[in-house]
Amino acid sequence: MSYKYPYKGISVLDVSQGFAGPYVGGMLSLYGASVIKVEPPEGDWIRIIGRAFGGNTPLGVVANRGKRSISINLKTDAGRALVHQMAETADVFLESFRPGVAARLGIAYPDIKTINPRIIYLSVSGFGQDGPNSGRPATDTVIQANSGFMSVNEGMDGVPHKAGVLIADTSTGIYGFQAVAAALFARQHESEGLHLDVSLMQSTAAFVAPKVVEYHVEDGAPRLLNAPAGSYQTKDGWLAVTLVKEHHFEKLCQAIDQKALIDDPRFANFDTRAEHIEVLKTIIGEALLSKTTEEWVVTLTEHEVLCSPIGNFGDWLADPQAIATHAAPVVDQPGMGPIPIPAIPGTDPDNDVESPPVAPSIGEHGRDILAEFGFDDDRVASLVRDGAVSLPT
Repeated sequence: MSYKYPYKGISVLDVSQGFAGPYVGGMLSLYGASVIKVEPPEGDWIRIIGRAFGGNTPLGVVANRGKRSISINLKTDAGRALVHQMAETADVFLESFRPGVAARLGIAYPDIKTINPRIIYLSVSGFGQDGPNSGRPATDTVIQANSGFMSVNEGMDGVPHKAGVLIADTSTGIYGFQAVAAALFARQHESEGLHLDVSLMQSTAAFVAPKVVEYHVEDGAPRLLNAPAGSYQTKDGWLAVTLVKEHHFEKLCQAIDQKALIDDPRFANFDTRAEHIEVLKTIIGEALLSKTTEEWVVTLTEHEVLCSPIGNFGDWLADPQAIATHAAPVVDQPGMGPIPIPAIPGTDPDNDVESPPVAPSIGEHGRDILAEFGFDDDRVASLVRDGAVSLPT
């Protein structure tokens, strides 16, 4: 059985913008679905978040690979009618407007369900479709703060920090894809589709679920796990060291030639080590300054201590393991040139060696898409004159 494109034959209409919603459509595309991205005349706003190359930013490229783009003005009657027509034969409809906006545009779930009762309709929003905060503006940073994530991402300066990547958006995209995948499977046995409500708030909380549970059972006190795990400076860089089992502490002490720590009652187990973490990390930190990162990796590994150099993305791309497993196949993205993009886990990046999927420019496939839906040149010209559709020149 071939697992190359399990969603081949599935049609997706993606009117979402940003990263979270489009990432759902992007993953569906990578699994073989035919995804039409509907963009406003100015394009998805993700195209201006970060530095743009040929009309696409790195965020937009990752979220929109493999899609076909058509530029439709949903504020026009003709534009809305066109989306309705396209929705008639779609399996999945994706939107990420603030709650209430889709209804004003005439493309909310009740509108689309009337046209296509079997539609799987996914709404992505900051706080969900209902509740007191449903209309509140949200970004990845807002949700990282709101969800409690930043409270457990405290820096050496004692300040809660946001992660340097889109934790909320990415987790929402993954959970959104999961929800759509499950709904498509369930629809095989149902006569109607489903409205899926996936929020950044809920997704990020689900992502950090063990910490939420821990907060409850520990009466709110954050528990320091695996002490003295952490980031340590070496002679020439940084090293991440962690412990999973109690005997790992003894191995660490032997590796750094601090055997006296093994019998020190302050460091008898994970709990007592957590209570004296500042003293312990100072001792370990001073010891690790004596050698280079590479030297310590060799020594610690020989002693069965879990560790890794703290590298950047270039280091990862050059890692022999990443290279050997084709973890970041190169895509020739127009405007950017050849770029490495990490593969979706579980897929086979070698499947797309001959024609790897790229992200489209605004409205790039408009004429072809309109032709597929039966629009001849005169009708296309009429849509353009009415401002309902924008075509690339």
